[in-house]
Order: sequence, then structure tokens, then C-alpha cells
Amino acid sequence: MLMNPNKDTQLCMSLSARPGNFGLRFHNHLYEQLGLNFYYKAFSSQDLNGAVAGIRALGIRGCGVSMPFKEACIELVDELDDSARAIASINTIVNTAGHLKAYNTDYIAIEQLLQKHAVPKDSTFALHGSGGMAKAVASALRDGGYANGLIVARNETAGRALAHNLGYEWQATLGKARPQMLVNVTPIGMTGGAQAQDLAFEADAIDAADTVFDVVAIPAETPLIVRGRAQGKRVITGLEVIAIQALEQFVLYTGIRPTDEQFQKAVNFARQ
Repeated sequence: MLMNPNKDTQLCMSLSARPGNFGLRFHNHLYEQLGLNFYYKAFSSQDLNGAVAGIRALGIRGCGVSMPFKEACIELVDELDDSARAIASINTIVNTAGHLKAYNTDYIAIEQLLQKHAVPKDSTFALHGSGGMAKAVASALRDGGYANGLIVARNETAGRALAHNLGYEWQATLGKARPQMLVNVTPIGMTGGAQAQDLAFEADAIDAADTVFDVVAIPAETPLIVRGRAQGKRVITGLEVIAIQALEQFVLYTGIRPTDEQFQKAVNFARQ
């Protein structure tokens, strides 16, 4: 952690409904290791307009944006990077002399993980969710060549719109579908939530799948991941997502890309 802050210390932050410690520990560990005069703090707020205005007014260098603010923040920034404009969802704000530019590093993380885990492009999939993160994941799937997909969302308006925009089908529930890949982009299974102990998909659907992907990062092993791993499935965790997107945020804030070794050490430290 930064031991001697001064007037030139650059502050970065995260804004989430349920803040966690991963980003705080990840960023601050890298700041210390690389000798950077930065400090990172996690925040929650019920006043989104005021929070974003504070970023601008106080000269906060960067802000990570989590659920449920990824879409609502769009109208509060000055400029959208192509990564955010293409999917109308943001997860990163960079402040340069009061000019707020928004990015989406979630998309980059999903793209990299699908390649890393060698998920076959002809896999059928069901994606559960329809919010800002769901847009990033579904767009990365579409752009990655995954053509046979189903959006599962109880919010019919948002679910149908997401499916229509990306060329997928929509259903309110999974029903009888048993796709090869299951992707959870809802808070189901998240620590502290009402559904923390629940599975995001039916147990027999998980057992029938080849790949299980959960973007929930807290806990690192959600009920969905635990069952998928126990059944010998290919699993992709929210911890992997949050680590890669945090790395890309770090680069945007500081202009420095850590080595692979420095990155892995920061991930290991942040998990403790």
C-alpha cells in the first residue's frame, strides 16, 4: 500500500452496489510493486450522478464501474471508446483533466478467456442475463464466432432486445434447452445476495453441458462453478474475468502494462 501519500497522489476507485476487495488489493499491489504514486479505493453510492460528478470535480484519475451502473453511467460521461459504444455498456471511466472517457474492458476479458480455454466455436450456448455485463459477454461471443446462442432473461424487453441485436434467440427460462455451454451473467450465486446459494441453471442442464462459465467473482467458486467442476466440465470463473479486466483498467489509468509475472503476483495477492 502507498505509505507516503502526497498532494500529487493519483486516486483511482471503483463504484459498485456491493464493493469487494479484489480490485482494491490488485491495483494497490501493482502500484506498490511498480513504485507508482497512485492509490485505489472501493466505493458504493446511491447517488450515481453525484458520484460521477465527484470523479470529475476531484480529479480522480479512474473509476471501475460494476453492476448495476454499467449502462446508467453512459449519459454521465463525455466520450465513449469504441469498446463501450459498440455495446452501450461501460465498466471503466478515465478522467483526463476533467474529460471523462468510458471504456469496456469486460469485453476484452471475455474474448481472451474464450480463446484461452479453447471453447469450440460451434458450441451451442445459453446466456442467463440481460444487463450491461450480459451485453459485453454476448457481444464477445457473437464477435468470436459463437453463432448458436440463446439469451435467457425474465425481463422480456431487455432480453428480446439483446437477442435481436446480436442475432440470437430469447426465452424467459431455459426450459428444455440443454446447450453445450452455460453462461451466468446474473447475481445468482454472489456472496451477500439473496440467491448466494442458488444455481444459475438447472442441475441437469449443468450436468449435460460441456462448458460452465460464471462471471460472478465473489466467491471465486460459485455454486454453478462448484457443480460444473465436480462434473468434470470445462469451467471459466468470474475471478478470471475480473483479473483480466482489472489489468486492462490498470493500463488505462497508468499507461503501464505489467509483466505476466507481476500480473499473476497481483492476482494471487488480491485473492487472499
